[in-house]
Amino acid sequence: MRSEEALRTMSLTALLVRLPGIGRWLRSRRTAPLRPWPTIDAFGPRPEGGVVVGGAVRDALLGQEPRDVDWLVHDPEGAARSLADRLGGSAFPVDPVRGHWRVVRAPSDNRPATLDLAPLRGALEDDLAGRDFTIDAMAIGPHGPVDPLGGRRDLQERRLVQASRHALTDDPLRGLRGLRLAAELDLTWEQASWDRAASVARDLQSGRVPLPAAERRRDELVRVVASARPGDALTKAHRLGWLELLLPELLEGDGAPQGGLHHLDVMRHQLEALQRLASAFPEADLALRLATLLHDVGKPRCRAQEPGDRVRFSGHAEVGARIARARLAHLRFERAVRDRAAELVRRHMLPLPKGDREARRFVHRRRALLPDLLKLMIADREAARGPASSDAGRRSYRLALARVVAQLAEEPSGRRDPWLDGRDVMELLGLEPGPRVGEAVRFLAEATAVGDVRDRDQAISALRRYARAQGWPVDDRR
Repeated sequence: MRSEEALRTMSLTALLVRLPGIGRWLRSRRTAPLRPWPTIDAFGPRPEGGVVVGGAVRDALLGQEPRDVDWLVHDPEGAARSLADRLGGSAFPVDPVRGHWRVVRAPSDNRPATLDLAPLRGALEDDLAGRDFTIDAMAIGPHGPVDPLGGRRDLQERRLVQASRHALTDDPLRGLRGLRLAAELDLTWEQASWDRAASVARDLQSGRVPLPAAERRRDELVRVVASARPGDALTKAHRLGWLELLLPELLEGDGAPQGGLHHLDVMRHQLEALQRLASAFPEADLALRLATLLHDVGKPRCRAQEPGDRVRFSGHAEVGARIARARLAHLRFERAVRDRAAELVRRHMLPLPKGDREARRFVHRRRALLPDLLKLMIADREAARGPASSDAGRRSYRLALARVVAQLAEEPSGRRDPWLDGRDVMELLGLEPGPRVGEAVRFLAEATAVGDVRDRDQAISALRRYARAQGWPVDDRR
């Protein structure tokens, strides 16, 4: 596939045309009527005397399949064990202090595989009044819906309203959860609820209120980053005071100008890049989204002013990778996620190839990061619209991307493994096992991938030339 043809057909850039359609999709979400109240039987197996509450009810009204179902029962342990026996699943406590239990079963008929059971103490209306937001304070019981706080009305009007004056102080994480719900469901905060959440965030920043556990902050951040409008959600998190509680290093770029290709400061450019990624590539996974959010986090620490008001950020990708890895470790992300995110940050400034041969080398060296690295590069570029940006520059950049995409799209033509293995290398060069053998094998693998070596004889000749260039002793009689 030629580069120009790839530019016309490549999915990586073609997906950017989705951007104008996002607004229409969100408006349709706002005006879509809610579904009728479901019956309790719509939520699958029911524990004896159980009442379904919270997100499952909300999702059902929105016409979405609930991922998890929360039940209120008088005896969670007994109800969980009985339900597990009935379903052939397992029951175990998830919060012994509060008496919360969980039942896990094999999923069937698109019904949730996880059912959570919590104790119902006192009147149902009192339990609902103690929840976070009105849209989560609805229930379905054996006799129908229970909605004492007007959650259905607020959901229809796409408003996010605290369930009580104390809702956002009872659990400080609820402000962050509200940001996530607003992002996932396209909700607008009620002003009094927003003001209360901002007050709680200030208390957290000052230390007057202890921070929730890192794992809880991580879990909410994951869902914000995975939403359809993560850049917008994190912009609101900054306004609310939560961004510095999650990713304080991002705020080092608040107000830090970049110039050149950029029209936004460092922090807002990263938020915009994440938004571009999510809009163009909704399938982007967690590591890629985190890498895009943090790709320039090293810039403020590498900023250097040069003559003529020019600014450079030399080495910011390497510094940013270290910052990203440390912050994600602090938030208890699993190693695989933080390793991949950090590596994407480290490589996002790689120069793109200028020809097909260089494109083959690029793919060979970075295959483990592709196509995610290209998606990050596209989002980075599309979020930059500064005075140095031009249509010609964008086209040149896309052609370079297309060369790489063409190499990824083509079926492998010819041999991809090197013609000589480690034993061959040791025999031909008279080497003992050690790092030189691995270095030589990697050299041959790349030479094969880019087309410089096409048979065993060429591999032997190339190996000897390489060894001489490295100053290794070479015996041509071998």
